[in-house]
Amino acid sequence: MRFRKMERQDVPSGLALCRSATWNQLARDWEIFLTLDPEGSRVCVDDDEHVIGTVTTLRYSNHFSWIGMVLVDPAHQRKGIGLKLLEQALEILKNEDSVKLDATPAGRQVYVKLGFKDEYRLSRMSTASLNTQHLVSSTATALGNDDLDSVGLFDQKVFGADRMPLLRWMREGAPDLAFKVGNGGQLRGYCFGRPGYRFTQIGPVVATDADVARELVSAALRHCGNIPVVLDVPHHDESWSAWIQLLGFSELRPFVRMYKGNNHWPGTPRNQYAMLGPEFG
Repeated sequence: MRFRKMERQDVPSGLALCRSATWNQLARDWEIFLTLDPEGSRVCVDDDEHVIGTVTTLRYSNHFSWIGMVLVDPAHQRKGIGLKLLEQALEILKNEDSVKLDATPAGRQVYVKLGFKDEYRLSRMSTASLNTQHLVSSTATALGNDDLDSVGLFDQKVFGADRMPLLRWMREGAPDLAFKVGNGGQLRGYCFGRPGYRFTQIGPVVATDADVARELVSAALRHCGNIPVVLDVPHHDESWSAWIQLLGFSELRPFVRMYKGNNHWPGTPRNQYAMLGPEFG
């Protein structure tokens, strides 16, 4: 068993691990990690050079970095490989002042021992049968390439760092799920979405208030039809969470957002109504 840099030819192996874990990622999701940072991801291979584990990292404009996609082949679990993959990621990010991740309850126990602290809680909410009667009327309009500069400025304040390359990638992949409320200096919110193997995911959803967020999500959901949908929803607004449940969503799994080092760039979590995903932040 050894660890090495992840290469593009490893993407099919990464996808196979996703299918074994019933995760949602597509090839395009793996490829963006390798595009944004060709040196930032690792795989664990067995003696026959088969990929049996993965981990990814991203750096967000020197404000904080991110660890995601910690996956281990079910046949090789309980051998400490996941912990070693995490250590590989921390070595990549050893010069970063702040490292973040989204942890499952089981993973949290490991991360606490490595010095990670809780930031806030969120839930992956899913539905296979949308209750459309609770969708709201919406003033949201399509988010175009010309809107991305103003969206990026807004997003940097809310997310806590510049993630414009990811937002461009999101819009390119699913332009029919990208919406805004307001324009330019009067921008009040925006959302993106992406297709997945099991679900379409809506997020990030960023808004000045929950009413704007409802308009954005209603617009996006109307484009999803009857396919299963997930949103990663933070717990900061009970009325928002209650509305998501009225739409037919229920908790698929909980997460805890955690950080190691400083947390000088938390953004404004109260304006984040759904996250991009645990692999990205």
